[in-house]
Amino acid sequence: MTVGGWFRLAEHFVSINGEGQRAGELALFLRFAGCDLNCSWCDTKWANRPDVLCTAASVSDLCGIADEAWSAGVRNVTLTGGEPLLQEGIRELITTLLGMGLRVEIETNGAEDLAPFTGEPRPVFTMDYKLPSSGMERFMKAENIRLLGENDTLKMVCASRKDLERAYTVITEHRPKCRVYLSPVFGMIEPADMVEFMKEKGLGDVRLQLQLHKFIWDPQERGV
Repeated sequence: MTVGGWFRLAEHFVSINGEGQRAGELALFLRFAGCDLNCSWCDTKWANRPDVLCTAASVSDLCGIADEAWSAGVRNVTLTGGEPLLQEGIRELITTLLGMGLRVEIETNGAEDLAPFTGEPRPVFTMDYKLPSSGMERFMKAENIRLLGENDTLKMVCASRKDLERAYTVITEHRPKCRVYLSPVFGMIEPADMVEFMKEKGLGDVRLQLQLHKFIWDPQERGV
């Protein structure tokens, strides 16, 4: 998903982390164009279109953006998309950002092999496991779950009771060592119903996660 060694940067901005273990903290977001999945409820489909307007950026360019954020007091950087792990050269970028002292989080779709990225220096992963309503569960690499540690997050986006039941099966079968978050598709399932499901199944170590940015700003707004 790079062009001639250049990253396809769809947008960059500083905002709060809307989800994950550092939810509510300021972060620099680097959003890359392109994804190999097509989830039914995806809220960034615009960034996945082949003709999306994007900027060609080098590792140096991206680190310059990160340095500006650092100077403004930001210590987190989130690489997102699309699917950031499709970007050729992403390992170099991760290593360089970590070397700057930044906390690097990768938002990844669950269809990419995490093994090449788990050596030191290691970023933090927020990895999706796509449930039935996404239409993409067949692409999930369940073996990735065992690679997730206590600083990582397994995110399971739910739109229905069927999704919740499947999430429960995945959790009980794989017993993740990382944090597990259940997140509602905005406007498609009531968070209160998800809480009742968690009580019903005794999911005491699982967290309900609401996307903060969709409550602070318009759910369709970009750059937040």
